[in-house]
Amino acid sequence: MIGDEILSGRTQDKNLNFLAKNLAELGISLKEVRVVPDIEGEIIEAINSLRKKYDYIFTSGGIGPTHDDITSAAVAKAFDAKLILHKTAEEILRKHYGDQLNEARLKMAYIPQGASLLDNPVSSAPGFRIENVFVMAGVPKIFEAMYEAASKELIGGKKTQSQEITTDLTEGYLAYDLEQLQKKYPQVAMGSYPFVSGTSLVFRSIDYVALERSCAEMVEIVAKIKCNTISTLK
Repeated sequence: MIGDEILSGRTQDKNLNFLAKNLAELGISLKEVRVVPDIEGEIIEAINSLRKKYDYIFTSGGIGPTHDDITSAAVAKAFDAKLILHKTAEEILRKHYGDQLNEARLKMAYIPQGASLLDNPVSSAPGFRIENVFVMAGVPKIFEAMYEAASKELIGGKKTQSQEITTDLTEGYLAYDLEQLQKKYPQVAMGSYPFVSGTSLVFRSIDYVALERSCAEMVEIVAKIKCNTISTLK
């Protein structure tokens, strides 16, 4: 996520939740999120660090017509590529804006050499893909539209399934047994989330058999703890 407005709190991000949910539907796990200011060096460092670490990188923000929209130029430098006027992008903008296409708007047609366009049916100005990096707008409706174009180029995997166990026990009662169960089933991600009147235990995995077994064992553990707690209270 790129933009001073996110870091300042002026703009509340909505793209992260959308992206995480839609990637999950394709069997792709979102592993890391960074929020980067409108500083060229910071954007370049983040892109070069993450693109070597993950299969896909998605950026949001900083590809508009204003002076602080520097994402496209920064991505070009990250790939040591020239920032060029893409003829197809220019045609799209000329068709959309007509006589209202000025120098600032034309800036949105400049993308790194070698990149391919991501269609934007909402406001015309396209996003782009260069290698495994998808560069998209920050405005949620436009981000979502560009994601639809990007999703056609993604290779998914086995979908992660999840199960939730809700109990009125607090985390202190559950922590030790949950830790032991996690060690027994390392292929299952186990999370504990407290709320006012108890705890929610969420189990997630692409190993469906291990998921079922670990959840069943946790249900037994919870029942045993509750039974022992009641006996102690008596």
